[in-house]
Amino acid sequence: MESQSTITDSAVEPLALEALAELGRLGDEIAELAVHLNAAAARLLDLIREFDARGGWNHGFRSCAAWLTWRVGFSPTTAREHVRVARALTSLLPSTPPRHPRGGLPGRARGGRRAVVPRSGWPAAATGATDALGC
Repeated sequence: MESQSTITDSAVEPLALEALAELGRLGDEIAELAVHLNAAAARLLDLIREFDARGGWNHGFRSCAAWLTWRVGFSPTTAREHVRVARALTSLLPSTPPRHPRGGLPGRARGGRRAVVPRSGWPAAATGATDALGC
């Protein structure tokens, strides 16, 4: 008995490999975008910390969180959490060494002391800090 005409394995293989390659590209794009989001979130927290410390909100608002709610559109809870985490990271993460008068970092700071960055893109201390804070 003759078998019916079906798609052969050799015809399926290139289609499957192409689909897998496309999924790989999608996965790579997701990972890259996540790194950018993590970097933006870290920068946002740094800016919030500085803005709060310098009292940038203290012109008609009761708190930095109230200002964030008005200016950025965060819910009050989200705004309070951002301010809380920004303040907490200040005490948990080492600050950037002061700049040398000629514009560079002092010799000791150039020596390569760097934060360990896990695959998620966040410094290890920040990851532990948010876990310790219950975030």
